[in-house]
Amino acid sequence: MAAERRDMSKVSTPCTGVCRIDQTSGLCIGCRRTMDEIVLWGSMSEKDRRAIMARLGERRVP
Repeated sequence: MAAERRDMSKVSTPCTGVCRIDQTSGLCIGCRRTMDEIVLWGSMSEKDRRAIMARLGERRVP
């Protein structure tokens, strides 16, 4: 049961399946992450993932 709670607290990917990088902003038009963030996502700490997730709402793709 503790393992289930731990898994539920993990940050899931913000990927929407619309994977295309906007050349002007350098952000994915689907999830608004940078290419570096996308590539490194799987190896990031939960703390780093949460920090990125917190910033995604502020990002704009033209």
